[in-house]
Amino acid sequence: MIMRHQMLNTETSTDTEFWSETYGERSIAIFNHHGRWLAYLDHVLQKEIFATAEDAVAWLTQRIDRGMPARLH
Repeated sequence: MIMRHQMLNTETSTDTEFWSETYGERSIAIFNHHGRWLAYLDHVLQKEIFATAEDAVAWLTQRIDRGMPARLH
């Protein structure tokens, strides 16, 4: 298996409410909602809620690296 790594600009400040990027040719975004971070994969809101922006981005990139779809049926 060929692994490809992509650098993400994940620098977020404490006043950042929204961040989006492309990773592995897929759209990812995070949104701060009342101190909790929501994650979007391919423009689909995910069910998980995260304490930090870094946790949300790590979870999203792991899903993409594993080839997971945005929605599980």
